[in-house]
Amino acid sequence: MVPEYKSKSYTHIFWILLVLVAVVIAGVYVRAKVLPKSFGEFGHYRGDAIFDEINRPIRNGTNASCLVCHPYIREMHLNGVHHTVSCEFCHGPVADHVRDGKVIAKLPKKQGKEIKRLCLRCHNQIIRARPRESIKMISMPQHLEEKHVRTDHICNQCHNVHAPLMWIKEARAMVGVEEDSK
Repeated sequence: MVPEYKSKSYTHIFWILLVLVAVVIAGVYVRAKVLPKSFGEFGHYRGDAIFDEINRPIRNGTNASCLVCHPYIREMHLNGVHHTVSCEFCHGPVADHVRDGKVIAKLPKKQGKEIKRLCLRCHNQIIRARPRESIKMISMPQHLEEKHVRTDHICNQCHNVHAPLMWIKEARAMVGVEEDSK
């Protein structure tokens, strides 16, 4: 015969249930204290996050915010091949220059090799992921040799940085050279 080990006492079940109830109560209490009041107001996130974002100071602007104060570049930029390039891509964040409609600092002017570095961010032939149809790709030393200029030339010695083809087209028109299709 098999001995019967059935306990007559259920205190172990009582203690397990008591611990489970205590854990649930503690979890509900901690959740109530930790979750912000606005949590779940507009979905599964903190509703006040919207107001935090609204109150965050603007760091980047649009080309329109730059062209308001720089009208002499407006037509040149908008009619040039760089009209889709953000002013901030080359010049830096508008927040470093203007706050509340007032100039707070001058943006550093790019010089020499800095200009070449900026241009080659997009136009460097080594970057294979660029769409060739929309961005003219060059290999810098080769490009300068083809144009018969010194290899230490900087892009803005031949190109206006805001409208890169403007000076080239004017120079070609002056000397009567047809525009090449490259």
